[in-house]
Amino acid sequence: MSKEISIVVWSKEGCSYCTDVKAYLEEKGVGYQTVDVTNHDERRDILETKYGVRHVPVIEIGQGNIYKGVTKVGIEHLEEVLKVFF
Repeated sequence: MSKEISIVVWSKEGCSYCTDVKAYLEEKGVGYQTVDVTNHDERRDILETKYGVRHVPVIEIGQGNIYKGVTKVGIEHLEEVLKVFF
């Protein structure tokens, strides 16, 4: 991999799916940043503008000119997009 991958996990407190995503990334040794939408409707507005959803988790993955947003819930959707980068 020639360029560093960037991963941002949009999440909220108490979200078991968000916890699963973070645990998966940590298990794989993949670094990520978190944007917490708890009590921040303006951050959910950003998700709605970018992806048409207000739910979390949303995982943004980018490297170079390739950029993907994972809005479907389930590790299998994250794995599918990560294959593009690894």
